[in-house]
Amino acid sequence: MDLSLFITQSGMEKIQRRIQYLMVEERPEVIRAIMVAREFGDLSENAEYKSAREKQRQIDTEIDHLRRRAAHLKVVDISVFPKDKIRFGSVCHACDLESGEEIRYQVVGVDELNFYDTEGIQPVSVLSPIGHALLGKQPGETTVVKAPMGDRRLKILAIL
Repeated sequence: MDLSLFITQSGMEKIQRRIQYLMVEERPEVIRAIMVAREFGDLSENAEYKSAREKQRQIDTEIDHLRRRAAHLKVVDISVFPKDKIRFGSVCHACDLESGEEIRYQVVGVDELNFYDTEGIQPVSVLSPIGHALLGKQPGETTVVKAPMGDRRLKILAIL
């Protein structure tokens, strides 16, 4: 099962809003900037024109990437999952046993990380060392995160 294809409903809605924003707000603005820059004359030496065209290429590339990716993603309805153990989309309250820091994590899809905006919750990719270590754990269990910075021990306090 390819976990990189999963996304929560909230994550998919954020991607769709980003596509809409790029198409309705940013792209028309850049098109206007290109039209204005054309009026300055010689396009071969027109820095404003070149800059606007580059911005248009970036926007079009992002729109294309997001559309293609969204077409392949599988939306997971996390509301039907029981809260007995951590699954994709779960929010959990954990304690780092070395530092004593308490953190709320949500295990989300790879594509959601750039659009995540829930305050007080740290998003972790389902494919990341932390996300991988959390999956399947129950409240009261301790898990070891094998991270590049070294091992971390997290105790699961609750699944929210």
